[in-house]
Amino acid sequence: MLIKNIKTKMIKNFFIISFTGKNDSIGLKVNNNFFVKKLQTNIRKKDLLVNSVYKLIKEKKVKIDKNFSVLINIGPGSFTGIRISIAAAKGIKIATGANLYGYKDADLNGFNLKNIELLIKKNLIQNKLIKPIYLS
Repeated sequence: MLIKNIKTKMIKNFFIISFTGKNDSIGLKVNNNFFVKKLQTNIRKKDLLVNSVYKLIKEKKVKIDKNFSVLINIGPGSFTGIRISIAAAKGIKIATGANLYGYKDADLNGFNLKNIELLIKKNLIQNKLIKPIYLS
């Protein structure tokens, strides 16, 4: 448990995806600046998320590498939305070597920097995304 705490406390720059079908948002923290983009859910979910992630990273000129982390909301929520989130995040991990973490929707009280940093500090993120939680 101590090793897990040490790893997560080193998270400084991150990308966060909450794409579960309610209040869909993405966020980017880089160099102590935090940017949020609210997403409008529509029928083309995969295009919406991937394009929004790409545009935000390109716009802010972020270099994603092994020192960068991606946090994903693993549910409960929309099966399709969570699947798309995990696929996009795993793509970023494979392409860049970024660290990948999941969190439960109930553990994040609000999509803002203070609550996200509290989530990390309390070690409520996990680095294994084997059991996402879906709503049926």
